[in-house]
Amino acid sequence: MEVKKSIKKLFNKFSSSPDRILVTGGMGYIGSHTVVELINAGYEVCIIDNLSNSSVDVLNGIEKITGVRPVFENIDCTDYVALDKFFKKYEGIKAIIHFAALKAVGESVERPLPYYRNNLTSLINILELMPLNGIKSIVFSSSCTVYGQPDELPVKETAPIKKALSPYGNTKQICEEIIHDTIHSNDKIKSIILRYFNPIGAHPSAEIGELPNGVPNNLLPYVAQAAAGIRKKLKVFGGDYNTPDGSCIRDYIDIMDLAKAHVCAMKRLIDGKVESVETFNLGTGRGLSVLEIIKTFEEVNDIKVPYEMADRREGDIEQVWADPTYANEVLKWEAKESVKNTLRSVWKWQMHLMEQEEDHTKGGGMISGS
Repeated sequence: MEVKKSIKKLFNKFSSSPDRILVTGGMGYIGSHTVVELINAGYEVCIIDNLSNSSVDVLNGIEKITGVRPVFENIDCTDYVALDKFFKKYEGIKAIIHFAALKAVGESVERPLPYYRNNLTSLINILELMPLNGIKSIVFSSSCTVYGQPDELPVKETAPIKKALSPYGNTKQICEEIIHDTIHSNDKIKSIILRYFNPIGAHPSAEIGELPNGVPNNLLPYVAQAAAGIRKKLKVFGGDYNTPDGSCIRDYIDIMDLAKAHVCAMKRLIDGKVESVETFNLGTGRGLSVLEIIKTFEEVNDIKVPYEMADRREGDIEQVWADPTYANEVLKWEAKESVKNTLRSVWKWQMHLMEQEEDHTKGGGMISGS
């Protein structure tokens, strides 16, 4: 009898359909790498994205890496009706990872209203539609910006939430509050909030990476483009901060390490181990300055990065890095990749893009964003 039960259990394990996961903003930088890791972990993935800062060609890269082309719909998460139709069309979604958001600190200072409209409305729509469609779990993409300039370093999850230094950071704070309030009123929904530090790098295959539309807002795409001669020079904001070399200090985490953390969080939610809301810092536990990153990039890739010092940028935090102990212990996750290998992957990705540009110029074909 026990043998029959074991055989039946084993059969059910391999014959049951994989859990279907919705990834909003899944064509973006962090989203696309997370989609790859979810597929590799055996999940069925659906993507929605409005392509405001990504390319549909990212699907090609995901397919080349995984052998799977996930379902994709061009939908803006602020559009409640379109979202509702999506959930009716793709029934059986088990959980959601919500990346879709505007995310540039500097731009949010200059244009705050689009950030509040987009980032808050998209989350509210999703939380309203989850119970209507039997979805009980959500992983939320948050940020270390919620800590402002911390009083103590490294930063633990118990550190006080300070007044945000940018509208972008404030939207993350408000979104976290919305999640807590929603789950307090509806205990059937569970959530894991992941506070990222600074993701950098690309997939080792160079089939996907960080590819912002227009002028990059993040450091490493700008470093790579300056090294490649696409940008005249990189501006390093500050130079007069209270740090060893005067530039800002951040906790730079490899994108693949970060993506794997989402798979750990998803498994924890689906396994029913989350009682209401859990929050984790995702970082390496080590701070590096902007100038250290530039010098290391030059060293490992044997190339010069033209840069100049510039005035401080409004909304920037002076220095911050994570204490990832809680995530290490509870999620059973840790950042493993060295910063040198990560910076090599950035340049490999940039060279891949330049090769595609050259092929496009010679052959008149389309440039793939993957």
